[in-house]
Amino acid sequence: MAADTSVEMFSKVLENQMLQTTKVVEEQLDAEIQKLDQMDEDELERLKERRLEALKKSQQQKQEWLSKGHGEYREIPSERDFFQEVKESKNVVCHFYKDTTFRCVIIDKHLAALSKKHIETKFLKLNAEKSPFLCERLGIKVIPTLALVKDGKTQDFIVGFTDLGNTDDFTTETLEWRLGCSDIINYSGNLMDPPFQSQKKFGTIVTKLDKKTIRGKKYDSDSDDD
Repeated sequence: MAADTSVEMFSKVLENQMLQTTKVVEEQLDAEIQKLDQMDEDELERLKERRLEALKKSQQQKQEWLSKGHGEYREIPSERDFFQEVKESKNVVCHFYKDTTFRCVIIDKHLAALSKKHIETKFLKLNAEKSPFLCERLGIKVIPTLALVKDGKTQDFIVGFTDLGNTDDFTTETLEWRLGCSDIINYSGNLMDPPFQSQKKFGTIVTKLDKKTIRGKKYDSDSDDD
């Protein structure tokens, strides 16, 4: 009997919240409609032109990104190519990998998916064994490592899977969140709410990140992945 009462009370609370949310949305729509109704033809035409111009610029930007190799996850053959690629694009994610490291295959899968979703960022991979100078210069000792480059400067690293929950089974959304923390992609989620599968299981890494400034900071890592 008590359980039925609790369910009924919960249902009523949920219903009230939904009604309030619906009311707010309706009020916002009414305000927009009223604003449009009050516009004269010249104002409507100017609004239309601004939106068309914004759409045109968005399409031009997309085509520019695609022409520079965005929208796909691809391998570059040498260190020289790395420097050229990062000069061309504002945001670059480069995966330093080895053929003998299984976890690099896991990273490949997630980056391939994210490259199609976030065409504002260039996604690359480079064989660490073929780029010793660059690995030494960037201090790359653990494989896999993702170098996050903004405006031609390496501003952050994702070393191993430490920042991804210390598990091989992390989701693409988790890597997306971590890239968003460094502002290397346009992330629309909540940076303070990492999409880990189990908050308790990954409590250590959440605590570590909470103690640091989310954007624009290099995260220390104790990963020993290789």
